[in-house]
Amino acid sequence: MKDDTPKGTVEQTLVQQRRAKLTELRRRQHAYPNDFTRDCLSAQLHQDYGHLSDADLQEKKPTHSLAGRMMRRRIMGKASFVTLQDGQGQFQLYLRSDHLGHAAYKEFLAWDLGDVIGASGIVFRTKTKELSLDAQQIRLLAKSLHPLPDKHKGLTDIEMRHRQRYLDLLINPETAALFRRRSQIISFLRAFLQQHDFLEVETPMLHSLPGGANARPFMTHHNALDIPLFLRIAPELFLKRLIIGGYDKVFEINRNFRNEGLSTQHNPEFTMLEFYQAYVDYAALMHLTEKLLFDLVKQFNNNSPLLPYQKIDINWELPFRRITHQEAILEHNPQLKREDLRSPAKLRAYLHQRSIACLERWGLGGMQNALFEKTVEHQLVQPTFVTHYPAEVSPLARRNDENDQLADRFELFIAGHEIANGFSELNDPEEQARILKQQAQAKTQGDNEAMVYDQDFITALEYGMPPVAGEGLGIDRLVMLLTNSASIRNVLLFPQLRAVSDTNQ
Repeated sequence: MKDDTPKGTVEQTLVQQRRAKLTELRRRQHAYPNDFTRDCLSAQLHQDYGHLSDADLQEKKPTHSLAGRMMRRRIMGKASFVTLQDGQGQFQLYLRSDHLGHAAYKEFLAWDLGDVIGASGIVFRTKTKELSLDAQQIRLLAKSLHPLPDKHKGLTDIEMRHRQRYLDLLINPETAALFRRRSQIISFLRAFLQQHDFLEVETPMLHSLPGGANARPFMTHHNALDIPLFLRIAPELFLKRLIIGGYDKVFEINRNFRNEGLSTQHNPEFTMLEFYQAYVDYAALMHLTEKLLFDLVKQFNNNSPLLPYQKIDINWELPFRRITHQEAILEHNPQLKREDLRSPAKLRAYLHQRSIACLERWGLGGMQNALFEKTVEHQLVQPTFVTHYPAEVSPLARRNDENDQLADRFELFIAGHEIANGFSELNDPEEQARILKQQAQAKTQGDNEAMVYDQDFITALEYGMPPVAGEGLGIDRLVMLLTNSASIRNVLLFPQLRAVSDTNQ
């Protein structure tokens, strides 16, 4: 007997069947109409009518039009139940042949799960008391040519969830809720700073010189001007120009790009909040930051400062702990003495003993920071401000008045993640020029993350920048903490992934 089973996988067969339906649909009518208007969303229907009795609904007979994706259906002869999903949730449709007409009901039976449909009808309750829409009209608005993931197995493959985020959002309500929460967090940050009289601004994403942070940039080329350009690694130098221009408080929620590796905490493009305030020092920004984060956590955590993250309770109660950079190193390296941190030979030997890379060009500050990054950062679980970083690794920060080997700088760590970096800004143009020239020389010697010399920025400083403190706060990592997400990929709608061939997608 001849086997007429279509070749290929089951999914390919289903796709072929759906394409055949689309071809037939095109023959009879416009396959993708755009003349259906909905007047409400599912959540609004539940809110408006969920509290009404059956008698009230029967008396009012409210009529509405819904639209969304058909996620489930139960066919019972001449009547069917359909679960429609829109941007706010789900709502049940009740379809009857005698209400819709035989032709329309027959057409519905040929539709597939995943199809986008519209329905108009009367809100009522079924015998099982579920609020539903008794459809009087239905329309197919967009054909889904691919079957949705199995309703029982769902979409659990992490790689597929990242590569096909649209399916992740459709199938996993917790994913959709997470990204709504991300949007709400960003809105809160913006509103908080605006309430504190910060002005939101926009600065360029294409820079003629990469600057504002020690990082390797992405490079492109502008054809019309025939010049190289760099994707922004930080907006810092432009925001400082605005302080010089007379804006005393500015902030920007910005996308930054750094040509670096991938990890659970790193993505080549990421979102930062940077803000600058004149006539305050870094200590003032520490107070502002902990107030911002404390209010944020209480807002999204039922007014409680205790928030679990990866099986650890993070206590966001004020004030956050404060510890100097050197004190943190000594606390987590008890075999070291304070004088060891001042001895290049002893420090280099200790780094070698701990198998921590140590470059020849590093001074004490570079070695101290390498030790800090490898042995301390991951152990800072509860909110902790680490202050007084080595000046050597803080090229844009103001030097401490009592010890010019240290910078008036802090970093905030929570759950082993660096969340924020801030400092009193260096506003001495001659000192900044000297440091940037050192950075430029280091770049010529092979330091790909060193800064370049920016004469225009130095010229701007020469007009006089008032005392100012600035900070960058990592929004992606903050969202990780507030949504209990272990990887940065989970909080980015479209994270950077390794390329795969079409056949492997």
